[in-house]
Amino acid sequence: MVPPPLGFLLALQGGLLLLGASGMLLLGLPFGQAGPKELFYALGLFLALAALEEAFRHLFPASFQEAESLHRALGEALRRAGVGPAILLLLALLSGVAEEVFFRGLLQSLLMAWLGPSGLFLQALVFALLHPAPRRALAYPVYTGLAGLLFGLTYLLTGSLLPSILAHFLHNARGFYEISTRS
Repeated sequence: MVPPPLGFLLALQGGLLLLGASGMLLLGLPFGQAGPKELFYALGLFLALAALEEAFRHLFPASFQEAESLHRALGEALRRAGVGPAILLLLALLSGVAEEVFFRGLLQSLLMAWLGPSGLFLQALVFALLHPAPRRALAYPVYTGLAGLLFGLTYLLTGSLLPSILAHFLHNARGFYEISTRS
């Protein structure tokens, strides 16, 4: 039996992946290439996300502490459910792939086709809204919105989802590692 917090996260990410990949395939949207350029962009994007997170942590300390307390609660719930490092790594990979395929591959592509460049900003807004936080942690959705812009710009620059998928996976894996090792 899959523990409830893990089951919810797996169902959510699996649904995003199924919807995003099906839509991209049906509409003939490009997943992109994999090569040295994409790995370079992935590393740069990962470092930019880490710098953005650190900047928000310093600019909005109370808000980020509130968001971190939510992450600690999630980590505790997953630990109590017996979720170990291997499953957390799988969840980090699934969320990186699913969210990039859905938000950038499908949603951003559709919004930009309909609205032009403002579609990039709209997908980032939707991405932020689907990463909710309590009012005291308001900086967290702003941070995720800016992260969504960075992911979207990378997809535009490279024409490939791979850099964003890799950076998103590494970012989430680091986060899951942190919440799984905190007491």
